[in-house]
Amino acid sequence: MSADKQYTFQPDYTIHPGEILGETLQTRAISQSELASRCGLSEKHVSQIINGRASITSDTALVFEQVLGVRATLWMNLESNHRLQLARRNVQDRLASYGEWASRFPIQALTSLGWISKQSSEADRAQALLQFFGVASPDAWEKQYEKLAVAYRKSQAFQSSIESVSSWLRIGMLQAAKTSTETFDKSRFHRALGEIRCLTQLPVCEFEPRIKQLCSESGVVLVFVPELPKIRLSGATRWISSDKALIMQSLRHRKDDHFWFTFFHEAAHVLFHGKRAVFIDEELMEDSEEERKADAFAANYLIPSKSYASLIRSGHPSKAAVVAFAKNQGIAPGIVVGRLQHDEVIPFSWFNDLKRTFVFAEENEDY
Repeated sequence: MSADKQYTFQPDYTIHPGEILGETLQTRAISQSELASRCGLSEKHVSQIINGRASITSDTALVFEQVLGVRATLWMNLESNHRLQLARRNVQDRLASYGEWASRFPIQALTSLGWISKQSSEADRAQALLQFFGVASPDAWEKQYEKLAVAYRKSQAFQSSIESVSSWLRIGMLQAAKTSTETFDKSRFHRALGEIRCLTQLPVCEFEPRIKQLCSESGVVLVFVPELPKIRLSGATRWISSDKALIMQSLRHRKDDHFWFTFFHEAAHVLFHGKRAVFIDEELMEDSEEERKADAFAANYLIPSKSYASLIRSGHPSKAAVVAFAKNQGIAPGIVVGRLQHDEVIPFSWFNDLKRTFVFAEENEDY
């Protein structure tokens, strides 16, 4: 998806309708006092209109139409355009003051991904950023991401930039908004996970469309959004509505063990945790009870605990044993290797050739 470019004529000047009224009177040799008398207005009011200190109201426009033969719609359009241009000037002044706020966001990355168009001035960059978030001001942005901001300020372990995280989440929300799904069905999603587990042995080009389809049929949108600068996220989960959930993965780690563990971790949040919460899974972040439960679900769903216990009962399994175990479990061997390394059953230098590195279409796509 690329940012929409709209080119409209926006002059940097504005003409008050009083100027047009003055020119009309001069052309017709009508004095201000004569116009006031004909219209039933005070000379002071007519003077204020001509000098740009008073507006032309709908009632006045109708009077001018009757007296001068110039349609009321013309006067109202002139007045409306004048007010709009004055408002644009005020907005531009405010946007210029948002420059420091906008500079904290990954503008260059969002531009290169096509989510905002390239802008030359600080005011234009701030405006493009506000449009991207769909808010009118930094204060409105703060309210929109208030929960995230509170969590960020409270957590000493939160390493990512809140501005980058909110940008990353916004991309996911925009992608999810254009993705149709069935109404969320918890039982159906749980069943879908069983089929998704079997996909771990397939290459990306085969499992990516299928996993997204299975999620969509269960009421879950799955999007892969490459990480932005200054974030250390593996994934996130949130509810778009009561019947539509969103799972995001950053593809920070390209190995299959990390990828599949992250997916099933986020799936656990969808299945078991509140619909009002936003779960952002970052490295080094303090584990909550919900995160620990999601970790346990992902680990045991991919490799059932009893089966895993049998694998490590005799100590370090051989590479051949790992491959045979993975085949018997119907999962990719890289997942087994990652679990063994994480649990320090084997060194991190062992069997890494059994892991696959994924490259997704989204990483080369012009959004």
